[in-house]
Amino acid sequence: MTLLRDHDLARAFDHASRTYDRLTGLNPGYRADLLRSARRLKLPGDGAGLHLLDLGCGTGASTRALLRAAPRARITAVDASAGMLRRALAKPWPDGVRFLHLSAEELHAAGEGPFDAVFAAYLFRNVSDPDGVLGTVRALLRPGGRLAVHEYSLTGSPAHRALWTAVCQGVIIPAGTITGDRALYRHLWHSVLDFDTASAFTGRLTRAGFTGARALPLAGWQTGITHTFVAAAGEPGR
Repeated sequence: MTLLRDHDLARAFDHASRTYDRLTGLNPGYRADLLRSARRLKLPGDGAGLHLLDLGCGTGASTRALLRAAPRARITAVDASAGMLRRALAKPWPDGVRFLHLSAEELHAAGEGPFDAVFAAYLFRNVSDPDGVLGTVRALLRPGGRLAVHEYSLTGSPAHRALWTAVCQGVIIPAGTITGDRALYRHLWHSVLDFDTASAFTGRLTRAGFTGARALPLAGWQTGITHTFVAAAGEPGR
């Protein structure tokens, strides 16, 4: 299968935005795991005085997790899908949260930042140039700024690949077919199988100039399938 990319993927998310929250709600622990990953940024003082970026915010579930982890922070949330952003904007938010219709690649050119921390959930396996986006993220972060990536990234174990395929074929793709979004959820299935293993993505972070990169497991059925990656931005030129 050819994976969806760029504008094709954004259009697929636009269409799926109508039912996205309902379908993700079928995933046990979906929102709790986002909160766990956001808290792994270990932001001090409830985020007071910090400017945070939610990169690939979708309908706002990751933004809500970031806000719960750092309720006193200022948050900028961005996504390339106008449909997903409309769903996010329809929800109640405090004054310190704003949303922008931008791709990850466009964000730096728009003059945004610097940020004290970046949270990116379910983003990197969906971009055509993950190394380029990591370079953008590093440029957007203050030196020493923190990054947490919440992503489907398998361990490489055949058992975890088989479990992911079983969940997709038995639950995710049939549910997406009912809503008219079969292509997007087939993309989800294959994008995870094709993406970096947890150890490979940790190495990618290190090569991109991040320090202290680690892959942390999540609990429940997603153990070995979804990870939180934490790292810090190194000094410029290093």
